Amino acid sequence: MSEADAVDRVAEPATVSTLTEEFRALGVGAGEVVLVHSSLSSLGWVAGDAQAVVEALRNAVTPSGTLVMPTHTTQYSDPAVWSNPPVPDDWVDTIRASRPPFRPAVTPSRGMGAIPECFRTYDDVVRSSHPVYSFAAWGADAEAVVSEHGLDYGLGEDSPLATIAELGGTVLLLGVGHDSNTSLHLAEYRAALERETTRNTVPMLEDGDRVQREYVDIAQSTDDFPEVGAAFEQQGGSAVTTGTVSVATARLLSQPELVDFAVDWFEANR
Repeated sequence: MSEADAVDRVAEPATVSTLTEEFRALGVGAGEVVLVHSSLSSLGWVAGDAQAVVEALRNAVTPSGTLVMPTHTTQYSDPAVWSNPPVPDDWVDTIRASRPPFRPAVTPSRGMGAIPECFRTYDDVVRSSHPVYSFAAWGADAEAVVSEHGLDYGLGEDSPLATIAELGGTVLLLGVGHDSNTSLHLAEYRAALERETTRNTVPMLEDGDRVQREYVDIAQSTDDFPEVGAAFEQQGGSAVTTGTVSVATARLLSQPELVDFAVDWFEANR
């Protein structure tokens, strides 16, 4: 979408002030733990671009709350199975051997969008150490959310997703669908299902040295995430709030209730 298209979609620009008011009207409140998945383009034209959205979210949550965003780095996933982009087989060893080590402070996210990429660069934001599935956080419980992110099973019980569930957090889908809803991966881990195990080797920094570390995970799938998300929304109740922020559809979901529902749904439908 061009900037001209973004201008045409709105009657007036979204601003830090208007976005803050709309987040609060949706139910994003002071002191809450909020995991945000977002699309900047869905909002139309924003005065200040991604930074304005970050500032508005921080205003709504306040320092007494905690703001979390995924800052995943799929450039460190296994190149042998890449499809976007696919690479020639004879490139795979070169990629594995030459990638610089993952550095939480500087390694850019990939495919997450402009808002989390802007968010992670703030001086007071902390980021977890997983080389593929990192999360960035700010606020009262930021360190608790990101500090104990295990290398194995990076979206499972030793991940920020599980900590957010323990804290009774919410998920904000801002202009995106459930195919972007990482909390459903936590339900994948918790569901009693047969799973394939995968392995990946990644370059990391340890005591200033580049080292290769292998981790294990489950084979994940987002194919049915839109279906389980729609089923969760259809049950209604206070666990789901839907509204509009600028011109984007926004959904605010209870993360623990979503995960519990998805565990049962996966066990019944997968």
